Amino acid sequence: MACRFAFFVAMLIALPGVLPARAQTAGDPSGLWLTQAGDAKVRVSKCGAGICGVVVWLREPADPATGKPQVDDKNPNPALRQRPMIGLPLFGGMRASAPGKWSGQIYNADDGSTYASNVSVTGQDTLRVEGCVGALCGGENWTRAGR
Repeated sequence: MACRFAFFVAMLIALPGVLPARAQTAGDPSGLWLTQAGDAKVRVSKCGAGICGVVVWLREPADPATGKPQVDDKNPNPALRQRPMIGLPLFGGMRASAPGKWSGQIYNADDGSTYASNVSVTGQDTLRVEGCVGALCGGENWTRAGR
């Protein structure tokens, strides 16, 4: 009985030190994220007062038509169409808009367009990424692939 009581007291003493640390990281988007389709991994990191997101892995890194590394060939700017997909920045001007939420722009390499965007941590291992045109928003959930 005394052993159980000592364990209970030890847990009560340790608990306050554990909970604040967990709460601080709960809304942190930093880390490696797998897109919902599983075709890319994006490294999200703090970037000045906001966050940045850069493509670091592709399921198919080579263009099947050319056998060469995938490039940003749908970009409306001809000068940017040859930049590699690996290393491509996706987020622009992402600034905190609420706890665990950032707003800015996101680049969609699938169509070469940039959209108003919201990124929010919706769970320890889930990042909600939305792109908006006017009031219409669509998005997907990315899963944590590592830190």
